Amino acid sequence: MKILTLIARLFVAATFIFSGFVKLVDPLGSAYKFQEYFSVDVLNIEFLIPYALPFSILLIIAEILLGVMLLIGFKPKFTTWSLFLMTLLFLFLTWYSWTYDKVTDCGCFGDAIKLTPKETFYKNVILIVLIAFLIVAVKHIKPLFGKNILKWLTLGSLMVFLYITYHVLVHLPIIDFRPYAIDKNIQQGMKEIGVDGLPKVHDFYLETNDGDDLTDEILSKEKVMLVVAYDLDISDMEGFKNVKKATDLALKNGYTVYGLSSSYIDDLMVVNKNNDLNFEWLFVDGTVLKTIIRANPGVVTLNKGTITGKWNWIDAEDFKP
Repeated sequence: MKILTLIARLFVAATFIFSGFVKLVDPLGSAYKFQEYFSVDVLNIEFLIPYALPFSILLIIAEILLGVMLLIGFKPKFTTWSLFLMTLLFLFLTWYSWTYDKVTDCGCFGDAIKLTPKETFYKNVILIVLIAFLIVAVKHIKPLFGKNILKWLTLGSLMVFLYITYHVLVHLPIIDFRPYAIDKNIQQGMKEIGVDGLPKVHDFYLETNDGDDLTDEILSKEKVMLVVAYDLDISDMEGFKNVKKATDLALKNGYTVYGLSSSYIDDLMVVNKNNDLNFEWLFVDGTVLKTIIRANPGVVTLNKGTITGKWNWIDAEDFKP
Protein backbone atom coordinates (compact mmCIF):
# COMPACT_ATOMS: atom_id res chain seq x y z
CA MET A 1 0.00 0.00 0.00
CA LYS A 2 2.80 2.41 0.89
CA ILE A 3 4.61 1.73 -2.38
CA LEU A 4 1.42 2.20 -4.42
CA THR A 5 0.70 5.42 -2.57
CA LEU A 6 4.19 6.72 -3.27
CA ILE A 7 3.93 5.87 -6.98
CA ALA A 8 0.51 7.54 -7.27
CA ARG A 9 1.71 10.53 -5.27
CA LEU A 10 4.76 11.08 -7.48
CA PHE A 11 2.79 10.62 -10.71
CA VAL A 12 -0.01 13.00 -9.72
CA ALA A 13 2.37 15.60 -8.29
CA ALA A 14 4.62 15.51 -11.37
CA THR A 15 1.63 15.83 -13.70
CA PHE A 16 0.21 18.86 -11.90
CA ILE A 17 3.59 20.55 -11.54
CA PHE A 18 4.39 20.06 -15.22
CA SER A 19 0.90 21.06 -16.36
CA GLY A 20 0.94 24.12 -14.11
CA PHE A 21 4.44 25.18 -15.15
CA VAL A 22 3.85 25.11 -18.92
CA LYS A 23 0.80 27.33 -18.35
CA LEU A 24 2.51 29.50 -15.72
CA VAL A 25 5.07 30.69 -18.28
CA ASP A 26 2.22 31.78 -20.58
CA PRO A 27 -0.90 32.67 -18.54
CA LEU A 28 -2.40 34.71 -21.38
CA GLY A 29 -2.66 31.50 -23.41
CA SER A 30 -4.84 29.98 -20.69
CA ALA A 31 -6.88 33.19 -20.46
CA TYR A 32 -7.60 33.03 -24.20
CA LYS A 33 -8.65 29.40 -23.76
CA PHE A 34 -11.08 30.29 -20.97
CA GLN A 35 -12.48 33.12 -23.09
CA GLU A 36 -13.22 30.45 -25.67
CA TYR A 37 -14.92 28.23 -23.08
CA PHE A 38 -16.97 31.19 -21.76
CA SER A 39 -18.11 32.26 -25.25
CA VAL A 40 -21.69 32.02 -26.46
CA ASP A 41 -20.88 29.07 -28.75
CA VAL A 42 -19.52 26.93 -25.91
CA LEU A 43 -20.73 27.39 -22.29
CA ASN A 44 -22.58 30.65 -23.02
CA ILE A 45 -21.37 32.48 -19.90
CA GLU A 46 -20.00 35.55 -21.62
CA PHE A 47 -20.24 37.69 -18.48
CA LEU A 48 -17.14 35.81 -17.22
CA ILE A 49 -14.97 36.71 -20.24
CA PRO A 50 -13.56 39.91 -18.63
CA TYR A 51 -12.38 37.76 -15.70
CA ALA A 52 -10.68 35.10 -17.83
CA LEU A 53 -7.13 36.29 -17.02
CA PRO A 54 -7.44 36.47 -13.20
CA PHE A 55 -9.37 33.19 -13.25
CA SER A 56 -6.65 31.50 -15.30
CA ILE A 57 -3.87 32.87 -13.06
CA LEU A 58 -5.67 31.64 -9.93
CA LEU A 59 -6.23 28.20 -11.41
CA ILE A 60 -2.67 27.88 -12.75
CA ILE A 61 -1.05 28.85 -9.46
CA ALA A 62 -3.40 26.56 -7.53
CA GLU A 63 -2.58 23.70 -9.90
CA ILE A 64 1.20 23.95 -9.64
CA LEU A 65 1.20 24.83 -5.93
CA LEU A 66 -1.00 21.85 -5.06
CA GLY A 67 1.37 19.66 -7.06
CA VAL A 68 4.29 20.95 -4.97
CA MET A 69 2.33 20.47 -1.74
CA LEU A 70 1.52 16.86 -2.65
CA LEU A 71 5.14 16.21 -3.54
CA ILE A 72 6.51 17.48 -0.22
CA GLY A 73 3.58 16.11 1.82
CA PHE A 74 2.16 19.40 3.15
CA LYS A 75 -1.47 19.25 4.39
CA PRO A 76 -2.21 15.99 2.51
CA LYS A 77 -5.97 15.89 3.24
CA PHE A 78 -6.53 19.44 2.02
CA THR A 79 -4.21 18.90 -0.94
CA THR A 80 -5.74 15.65 -2.19
CA TRP A 81 -9.33 16.90 -1.87
CA SER A 82 -8.41 20.16 -3.63
CA LEU A 83 -6.77 18.22 -6.45
CA PHE A 84 -9.85 15.98 -6.69
CA LEU A 85 -12.23 18.94 -7.04
CA MET A 86 -9.96 20.67 -9.55
CA THR A 87 -9.71 17.51 -11.64
CA LEU A 88 -13.50 17.19 -11.57
CA LEU A 89 -13.68 20.65 -13.18
CA PHE A 90 -11.13 19.65 -15.82
CA LEU A 91 -12.98 16.37 -16.37
CA PHE A 92 -16.24 18.19 -17.06
CA LEU A 93 -14.62 20.68 -19.46
CA THR A 94 -12.85 17.97 -21.43
CA TRP A 95 -15.98 15.78 -21.51
CA TYR A 96 -17.95 18.74 -22.82
CA SER A 97 -15.29 19.51 -25.44
CA TRP A 98 -15.18 15.91 -26.61
CA THR A 99 -18.93 15.26 -26.56
CA TYR A 100 -20.02 18.48 -28.26
CA ASP A 101 -16.89 19.03 -30.39
CA LYS A 102 -16.16 22.38 -28.74
CA VAL A 103 -12.70 23.85 -27.99
CA THR A 104 -10.75 21.16 -29.82
CA ASP A 105 -7.60 21.96 -27.81
CA CYS A 106 -8.36 22.26 -24.10
CA GLY A 107 -4.90 23.64 -23.32
CA CYS A 108 -4.37 21.32 -20.35
CA PHE A 109 -0.63 21.26 -21.08
CA GLY A 110 -0.58 24.76 -22.57
CA ASP A 111 1.12 24.81 -25.96
CA ALA A 112 3.82 22.36 -24.85
CA ILE A 113 1.88 19.14 -25.55
CA LYS A 114 -1.20 19.09 -27.74
CA LEU A 115 -3.87 16.51 -26.90
CA THR A 116 -7.26 15.88 -28.45
CA PRO A 117 -10.31 16.33 -26.17
CA LYS A 118 -10.72 12.54 -26.09
CA GLU A 119 -7.11 11.99 -25.01
CA THR A 120 -7.38 14.75 -22.42
CA PHE A 121 -10.62 13.29 -21.03
CA TYR A 122 -9.07 9.88 -20.47
CA LYS A 123 -5.98 11.51 -18.97
CA ASN A 124 -8.25 13.23 -16.44
CA VAL A 125 -10.10 9.95 -15.75
CA ILE A 126 -6.77 8.32 -14.85
CA LEU A 127 -5.83 11.31 -12.67
CA ILE A 128 -9.09 11.35 -10.76
CA VAL A 129 -8.85 7.61 -10.05
CA LEU A 130 -5.31 8.06 -8.71
CA ILE A 131 -6.32 11.08 -6.62
CA ALA A 132 -9.30 9.17 -5.20
CA PHE A 133 -6.87 6.42 -4.25
CA LEU A 134 -4.64 9.01 -2.52
CA ILE A 135 -7.64 10.32 -0.56
CA VAL A 136 -8.30 6.81 0.71
CA ALA A 137 -4.61 6.20 1.43
CA VAL A 138 -3.91 9.71 2.76
CA LYS A 139 -2.38 8.38 5.99
CA HIS A 140 0.48 6.96 3.92
CA ILE A 141 1.39 10.38 2.47
CA LYS A 142 4.29 11.26 4.74
CA PRO A 143 5.88 14.73 4.80
CA LEU A 144 9.43 15.01 3.49
CA PHE A 145 10.47 17.66 6.03
CA GLY A 146 9.44 19.19 9.33
CA LYS A 147 6.29 21.28 9.60
CA ASN A 148 8.02 24.68 9.53
CA ILE A 149 10.14 23.76 6.53
CA LEU A 150 7.03 22.57 4.69
CA LYS A 151 5.32 25.93 5.37
CA TRP A 152 8.29 27.94 4.12
CA LEU A 153 8.73 25.75 1.05
CA THR A 154 5.06 26.25 0.18
CA LEU A 155 5.19 29.99 0.79
CA GLY A 156 8.46 30.33 -1.10
CA SER A 157 7.04 28.39 -4.04
CA LEU A 158 3.99 30.65 -4.08
CA MET A 159 6.18 33.77 -4.17
CA VAL A 160 8.25 32.36 -7.04
CA PHE A 161 5.13 31.45 -9.02
CA LEU A 162 3.62 34.92 -8.49
CA TYR A 163 6.84 36.58 -9.65
CA ILE A 164 7.00 34.43 -12.79
CA THR A 165 3.39 35.34 -13.55
CA TYR A 166 4.14 39.05 -13.16
CA HIS A 167 7.29 38.82 -15.28
CA VAL A 168 5.70 37.05 -18.25
CA LEU A 169 2.68 39.36 -18.26
CA VAL A 170 4.87 42.48 -18.29
CA HIS A 171 7.33 41.06 -20.83
CA LEU A 172 6.74 37.82 -22.79
CA PRO A 173 6.54 34.08 -21.96
CA ILE A 174 9.93 32.86 -20.72
CA ILE A 175 9.42 29.66 -22.74
CA ASP A 176 7.55 29.85 -26.04
CA PHE A 177 6.01 26.55 -27.17
CA ARG A 178 4.07 28.06 -30.08
CA PRO A 179 4.91 27.68 -33.80
CA TYR A 180 5.80 31.40 -33.86
CA ALA A 181 8.63 31.09 -31.33
CA ILE A 182 12.01 32.67 -32.05
CA ASP A 183 13.96 30.61 -34.64
CA LYS A 184 10.75 28.98 -35.92
CA ASN A 185 10.04 29.31 -39.65
CA ILE A 186 6.49 30.23 -40.61
CA GLN A 187 6.59 28.51 -44.01
CA GLN A 188 7.80 25.30 -42.35
CA GLY A 189 4.99 25.58 -39.80
CA MET A 190 2.51 25.70 -42.67
CA LYS A 191 3.69 22.24 -43.72
CA GLU A 192 3.75 20.57 -40.28
CA ILE A 193 0.48 18.97 -39.21
CA GLY A 194 -0.76 19.24 -35.61
CA VAL A 195 -2.88 16.79 -33.58
CA ASP A 196 -6.04 18.51 -34.83
CA GLY A 197 -5.18 17.60 -38.40
CA LEU A 198 -4.45 21.21 -39.35
CA PRO A 199 -1.08 22.76 -40.16
CA LYS A 200 0.61 24.16 -37.05
CA VAL A 201 0.59 27.54 -38.81
CA HIS A 202 -2.73 28.18 -40.51
CA ASP A 203 -4.84 31.25 -41.30
CA PHE A 204 -1.63 33.30 -41.59
CA TYR A 205 -2.67 35.73 -44.32
CA LEU A 206 -1.41 39.30 -44.54
CA GLU A 207 -3.94 41.40 -46.45
CA THR A 208 -3.99 45.08 -47.33
CA ASN A 209 -7.06 47.25 -46.83
CA ASP A 210 -7.78 46.69 -50.54
CA GLY A 211 -7.73 42.91 -50.13
CA ASP A 212 -4.31 42.23 -51.68
CA ASP A 213 -2.44 39.24 -50.21
CA LEU A 214 1.14 40.17 -49.26
CA THR A 215 1.90 36.97 -47.31
CA ASP A 216 4.41 35.42 -49.73
CA GLU A 217 6.06 38.74 -50.50
CA ILE A 218 6.69 39.57 -46.84
CA LEU A 219 7.81 36.05 -45.93
CA SER A 220 10.41 36.18 -48.71
CA LYS A 221 12.11 39.35 -47.41
CA GLU A 222 15.25 39.26 -45.28
CA LYS A 223 14.61 42.22 -42.97
CA VAL A 224 11.02 42.57 -41.78
CA MET A 225 9.51 44.12 -38.68
CA LEU A 226 5.85 43.50 -37.80
CA VAL A 227 3.99 45.52 -35.20
CA VAL A 228 1.20 43.37 -33.76
CA ALA A 229 -1.85 45.01 -32.16
CA TYR A 230 -4.62 42.46 -32.40
CA ASP A 231 -7.32 44.69 -30.85
CA LEU A 232 -6.91 48.45 -30.47
CA ASP A 233 -9.84 48.61 -28.06
CA ILE A 234 -7.69 46.94 -25.40
CA SER A 235 -4.21 47.97 -26.62
CA ASP A 236 -1.97 49.97 -24.32
CA MET A 237 -1.80 53.23 -26.27
CA GLU A 238 1.27 54.37 -24.35
CA GLY A 239 3.04 51.38 -25.86
CA PHE A 240 3.03 52.93 -29.33
CA LYS A 241 5.60 55.49 -28.16
CA ASN A 242 8.13 52.70 -27.72
CA VAL A 243 6.90 51.05 -30.91
CA LYS A 244 7.63 54.24 -32.86
CA LYS A 245 11.24 54.29 -31.65
CA ALA A 246 11.72 50.68 -32.73
CA THR A 247 10.04 51.09 -36.12
CA ASP A 248 11.88 54.31 -36.93
CA LEU A 249 15.18 52.58 -36.15
CA ALA A 250 14.16 49.58 -38.26
CA LEU A 251 13.17 51.75 -41.24
CA LYS A 252 16.44 53.65 -40.96
CA ASN A 253 18.30 50.33 -41.22
CA GLY A 254 16.48 49.01 -44.26
CA TYR A 255 13.71 46.97 -42.68
CA THR A 256 10.31 46.53 -44.29
CA VAL A 257 7.83 47.51 -41.56
CA TYR A 258 4.11 46.74 -41.37
CA GLY A 259 1.50 46.73 -38.65
CA LEU A 260 -0.78 43.70 -38.18
CA SER A 261 -4.23 44.04 -36.66
CA SER A 262 -7.83 42.88 -36.80
CA SER A 263 -9.18 46.34 -35.89
CA TYR A 264 -10.90 48.83 -38.20
CA ILE A 265 -8.73 50.80 -40.62
CA ASP A 266 -10.13 54.15 -39.39
CA ASP A 267 -9.02 53.38 -35.84
CA LEU A 268 -5.61 52.28 -37.08
CA MET A 269 -5.16 55.52 -39.01
CA VAL A 270 -5.94 57.48 -35.83
CA VAL A 271 -3.20 55.56 -34.00
CA ASN A 272 -0.76 56.31 -36.83
CA LYS A 273 -1.62 60.01 -36.72
CA ASN A 274 -1.47 60.34 -32.94
CA ASN A 275 1.90 58.57 -32.73
CA ASP A 276 3.44 59.68 -36.05
CA LEU A 277 3.90 56.06 -37.12
CA ASN A 278 5.51 55.58 -40.53
CA PHE A 279 4.09 52.24 -41.65
CA GLU A 280 0.87 50.88 -43.08
CA TRP A 281 -1.36 48.22 -41.56
CA LEU A 282 -2.23 44.77 -42.81
CA PHE A 283 -5.16 42.71 -41.62
CA VAL A 284 -4.87 39.33 -39.91
CA ASP A 285 -7.26 37.17 -37.89
CA GLY A 286 -7.20 38.21 -34.22
CA THR A 287 -6.68 34.66 -32.95
CA VAL A 288 -3.60 34.28 -35.15
CA LEU A 289 -2.18 37.56 -33.85
CA LYS A 290 -2.70 36.49 -30.22
CA THR A 291 -0.83 33.29 -31.06
CA ILE A 292 2.07 35.10 -32.73
CA ILE A 293 2.91 37.25 -29.70
CA ARG A 294 1.43 37.69 -26.22
CA ALA A 295 1.52 41.47 -26.44
CA ASN A 296 -0.82 44.20 -27.59
CA PRO A 297 1.09 45.96 -29.06
CA GLY A 298 4.21 43.89 -29.64
CA VAL A 299 7.07 43.77 -32.14
CA VAL A 300 8.25 40.79 -34.20
CA THR A 301 11.17 40.61 -36.63
CA LEU A 302 11.52 38.12 -39.50
CA ASN A 303 14.20 36.95 -41.89
CA LYS A 304 12.69 35.07 -44.85
CA GLY A 305 9.84 33.88 -42.66
CA THR A 306 11.98 32.86 -39.68
CA ILE A 307 11.20 34.63 -36.41
CA THR A 308 14.37 36.43 -35.30
CA GLY A 309 13.06 38.53 -32.41
CA LYS A 310 9.97 39.29 -30.30
CA TRP A 311 9.37 42.11 -27.84
CA ASN A 312 6.47 43.31 -25.76
CA TRP A 313 6.00 47.07 -26.28
CA ILE A 314 7.64 47.74 -22.92
CA ASP A 315 10.85 46.14 -24.26
CA ALA A 316 10.61 47.44 -27.85
CA GLU A 317 13.56 49.77 -27.25
CA ASP A 318 15.74 46.67 -26.85
CA PHE A 319 15.49 46.06 -30.61
CA LYS A 320 18.91 46.25 -32.25
CA PRO A 321 19.10 46.10 -36.09
